[in-house]
Amino acid sequence: MSSILLRASEKARRLAQFIYSSEEQILRSQREKRVLLWFRDKGDETHRLNYEMLNEKSIVFDLGGYKGQWASDIFAKYCSNINVFEPVSTYTETIRQRFAKNPKIRVYPFGLSMRNASQGISIDENSSSLFKESAHTENIELVCFDEFVRTNKISKIDLIKINIEGGEYDLLDHILDTGQIRRITNLQIQFHDFVPNAKQRMLNIQKRLALTHKTTYQYEFVWENWESIIEL
Repeated sequence: MSSILLRASEKARRLAQFIYSSEEQILRSQREKRVLLWFRDKGDETHRLNYEMLNEKSIVFDLGGYKGQWASDIFAKYCSNINVFEPVSTYTETIRQRFAKNPKIRVYPFGLSMRNASQGISIDENSSSLFKESAHTENIELVCFDEFVRTNKISKIDLIKINIEGGEYDLLDHILDTGQIRRITNLQIQFHDFVPNAKQRMLNIQKRLALTHKTTYQYEFVWENWESIIEL
């Protein structure tokens, strides 16, 4: 009897493993398809940089600056005032050195979030995240978005880029809850699917964003942009 149960248990384990493997393959295939569509349309060279309303007076927030390439590209096109937020010390220093002689690009050694906090982050190049595990970690500082905007008396943000590896969900809920969404003309967002309940959380946020903004492009879990439909 015990051998029969063992064989049944082993079959159940293999079936579960097969189903999990199949689901992983489907998800991987979906990710690859989404990314291929993005590269087919040259999204990094077009969508992410084309903002006709930007000029030398515009205020841009870059959340998740990494090494500063996007900030550099935006400045090259529009000469805007860019605030780069990068909490990982190595990348912060890289950005500071890169723009050391450019007073219009300010670099902050912390991330923006729903609250002030100190947390450990897993370091993995441009995939460094609070929601992953790795052998290399670092304690970083997070500052409340609402507090930062109010303290610095920022009345309008023309463009905010959000690529913070899973932290976008809490941050966007915070921006919506506090009403700061009404200060922002464009939101360039990368949602990440490795966060628990990511799909539903993304849909909930998109539903709320649609009350004040409209999509100008949208590649699910790759990049999307929301443009204000209200007068700021």
